[in-house]
Amino acid sequence: MTFGERLRDLAAERGRLCVGIDPHPELLESWGLRDDAAGLAEFSRICVAAFGGTAALVKPQVAFYERFGSAGFAVLEETIAALRTAGCLVVADAKRGDIGSTMAGYARAWLADGSPLLSDAVTVSPYLGVGALRPVLELAEETGRGVFVLAATSNPEAVELQSITGADGRTLAQRVVDELAGYNAAHGSQGRAGNLGVVVGATLGAPPSLAELNGPVLLPGVGAQGATAVDVDRVAAGVAGLAFPNISRAILTAGPEVADLRKAVADAAVDFPGLPR
Repeated sequence: MTFGERLRDLAAERGRLCVGIDPHPELLESWGLRDDAAGLAEFSRICVAAFGGTAALVKPQVAFYERFGSAGFAVLEETIAALRTAGCLVVADAKRGDIGSTMAGYARAWLADGSPLLSDAVTVSPYLGVGALRPVLELAEETGRGVFVLAATSNPEAVELQSITGADGRTLAQRVVDELAGYNAAHGSQGRAGNLGVVVGATLGAPPSLAELNGPVLLPGVGAQGATAVDVDRVAAGVAGLAFPNISRAILTAGPEVADLRKAVADAAVDFPGLPR
């Protein structure tokens, strides 16, 4: 199965929600944990217990593990493996982007069989050129794993860049989406969702068209940043069944009790049910 199909099937059971694991220092403190590798490990253990069996997609933010060096990466490896064993799909929010053999190295780190960091999907940046991402895109196709490409993020610095319009009238963000749609087209001809998705901010007023993507869409900005289910439907018009709003802070602030976190996921998922195939 493609990553898109696996994600859509799991969403039919658990809803279309991506829960972020963002162990920043302030959150560790609010949970009564130390800002060190031991606190990180306990935070992650609680998140696995709360989200692994309830959310369709869980997104550990790699930066918050990386800041502890090898000890943090060890915790990340354990967390990813435990989440996948619990039954959810995991997207490593690594935002990698490079060229040639370096990009191939990143691809193998996150998507290759046998890697200690093996995830179901990874986030990458296309702004060295979508073509430069070919190693990770090709490995995703070979393995049936996923890639979420940053197409149209909502931070002000990015909006100006992503809105640059070419002679054909398409914005830079739209060109990214369209190139990925080309990769997914072969799966669409067989009635399947593809492996390649995009990240598009749910708060954007003028998002790129996603109707031809035929792949999953990750939508940050829901919850604490103000976007709602109405915004998700508007931005993801044409691919609603593959639209996964990302909620982090609004759920994590319900911790550290596992039962409270599970309830926060269930309450948020009500607004984003899985859609019939």
